[in-house]
Amino acid sequence: MAISLNKQVIMSGVDYFNDKAAINPFMRADVPVDIDAARAEHTAIKQALEAAGVEVIQVDPPTSCQDGVYTANWGLERNGTVVLCRLPNARKDEEIYARQAFEFYGKKVVDVPGTYRFSGQGDALACGNLLFCGQGYRSDIEAQQFAADTLGYERIQLQTIPQLGADGKPVVNPYSGWPDSFFYDIDLALAVIRPPIGDQKGLIAWCPEAFTAESQTIMRNLTSVDKIEVSLIEATNAYALNLVSTGETIIMNNGALGLQTELEKRGLTVVLLTNSELAKGGGSIRCTSVCISNS
Repeated sequence: MAISLNKQVIMSGVDYFNDKAAINPFMRADVPVDIDAARAEHTAIKQALEAAGVEVIQVDPPTSCQDGVYTANWGLERNGTVVLCRLPNARKDEEIYARQAFEFYGKKVVDVPGTYRFSGQGDALACGNLLFCGQGYRSDIEAQQFAADTLGYERIQLQTIPQLGADGKPVVNPYSGWPDSFFYDIDLALAVIRPPIGDQKGLIAWCPEAFTAESQTIMRNLTSVDKIEVSLIEATNAYALNLVSTGETIIMNNGALGLQTELEKRGLTVVLLTNSELAKGGGSIRCTSVCISNS
């Protein structure tokens, strides 16, 4: 089977990577980032993608942008059109870099209307004609609907569980002013493994416990894709679902034996990496590349 997912991606670099502006629950300003270790992890991801047949386009990291390494959030592409991101305050400067990169590689860039938030491929994952969307933390429903309509997807609107404070109430991030969740982007709670091919359904992996009860019901009632369930421990401790798939090779983090076993049972090749340094920013393998072509 020829490569059918993530055929061509853009990656940036770790030059300015840090977690001083703690815009998600994983970031701790008191725990310094080891840039050399992060660079080694980033290089290993790039090499693994290329070995799996993915064409990686390397661009310069956005100057002084702490999260510029996480290019997945830059936009959502289909058939040459990109719906551009709208990011939180600490990441606003990335938006112009993202636009320039997409346009340089021949993409038509479309802006989300109004002031709606949109976290690109961090919060909108395509499986065939289905678009699994997150809401409430980094993306608004209106932005997800706009992206789905613009690019011709059927939207599956979901929400992950909020982070709760000691009082049991949802936490608002003090830096960004936006609501917080340990699954602030859906790519920490759900992964596309294989697109539908012929009569074969698409395949996704997801962590039910990462989603609200309403979203769990939506997912369990969805019969047009096959699903692998992943434990909360693997989703949180190993960033198990923040992976990249070509449809036949899965590049994922070590430490998620349950998911690894299920993938291998299905005849998929699994490549294991370790990304403890990149994890300090709340991202991992999926976060470090943005797909600009699946065909």
